[in-house]
Amino acid sequence: MNHDKTFKHKENPQTIDSKYIQQHLANERTFLAWLRTAIAIIGVGFLVTNLHFNIRSGLSPISDYLANIIGLSSVGLGIITILLATIAYIRKINAINQQTFRTPKTTVVVLGAFVIIIAVVFAFYFMML
Repeated sequence: MNHDKTFKHKENPQTIDSKYIQQHLANERTFLAWLRTAIAIIGVGFLVTNLHFNIRSGLSPISDYLANIIGLSSVGLGIITILLATIAYIRKINAINQQTFRTPKTTVVVLGAFVIIIAVVFAFYFMML
């Protein structure tokens, strides 16, 4: 019977990831939250562009241009968010396992700045309507 326990242990050896399982699961949830955020950002861009061109009567060329800018920048920001989230997720896996994790301030600040810029363009666009 001792032999069976030894065999099972060799069959499922403990990994470094399993040592920090809660941290890895939290990292995965954070990654998925960033993906949902990216999808929402892209969706808002499509929504504004679609609404703009459906209520087209009486709108100026400047508002057409702004609607296109909002749509394209939202898609671009969504893609950048996905890329940065993926890079951060992979880096955090290694940082957790090596116990060298540091809070990623730059990613949050850069994405926050992009969202503020798009919000300002949104505000300008809605003032033009």
